[in-house]
Amino acid sequence: MNAGGANARDYLRQLKARGVSPGLERMQRLVAALGHPERATPCVHIAGTNGKGSVAAMLEAALRAAGWRTGLYTSPHLVQLGERIQVNRQPLQWEQLAAYIGEFAPRAQALTDAAGSVAPPSYFEFMTAMAFTHFARERCDIAIIECGMGGRLDATNVVTPEVSVITSIGHDHGEFLGHSLAQIAMEKAGIIKTGRPVVIGRLPAEPETVIRAIAQERNAAVISLPETLGVDPKNYPTTNLEGAHQRENAGVALLSAQFLPARWRITAGLMARALQQVDWPGRWQRLRASNRQIILDGAHNAEGADSLERNLTRLRSETGR
Repeated sequence: MNAGGANARDYLRQLKARGVSPGLERMQRLVAALGHPERATPCVHIAGTNGKGSVAAMLEAALRAAGWRTGLYTSPHLVQLGERIQVNRQPLQWEQLAAYIGEFAPRAQALTDAAGSVAPPSYFEFMTAMAFTHFARERCDIAIIECGMGGRLDATNVVTPEVSVITSIGHDHGEFLGHSLAQIAMEKAGIIKTGRPVVIGRLPAEPETVIRAIAQERNAAVISLPETLGVDPKNYPTTNLEGAHQRENAGVALLSAQFLPARWRITAGLMARALQQVDWPGRWQRLRASNRQIILDGAHNAEGADSLERNLTRLRSETGR
């Protein structure tokens, strides 16, 4: 493969064309073939219907402010593919991506047996393995890993995190995760690991019951946003990201930082400062063009649309329009 040419892009397109096929077997084979890069970097693992990326960005900001070299893996990207894989908020460049593709593609192909009974890695699995490897090679101190979809069968669920986080539970990807909130909660709760704490946002009663039951089975302490900080967003920390939902995300990020092992040194004052400096484009992002205000927001499901409508209502009341 010509790693720097069109073949690298073609390879990714071919992987993406195969679609989504949840399961951990292919990912487990791939990381084993690569020497288990997922074990090299401590991490925080984040699942949830909405809020995953914002909480990830908030935690990354705090850890970087504390002096740690951070990895950040999120999806999807807004403009460039390398946005998914960042070290100290520097996206992976295309030349680096192409080099990884050239290196990994033969190994991925070797995992498919002659009879074709073992499927090659998916696009997301390939990208996830690339992220783990990049963080290891860049000697990141800690990585923030966002689930792509669900949790239990998500490609990222080969890590053993310092803390697991479940931000919210709502309806999305029903064809893969189920159509009831209890089913969706069971999938998200799949990221909970034995003896590792899990932080949860404000959840409906039924999915919270499911998550707590799974956490109890795995001897994982549950830290709940409403139990710890209350239900009024005014009780949650402030952030430069706009909207009441971002106050909730800031609360989840704060609790996640507090329940990291003490060696990560995230003080309350440092967290407060970091929450005022979060960079997370495309989430109620205000721009101006030709004297007109433009709002960019990635709401893509019912829960996200509700948050968007609340923000629009607030904006109309502020502007009188």
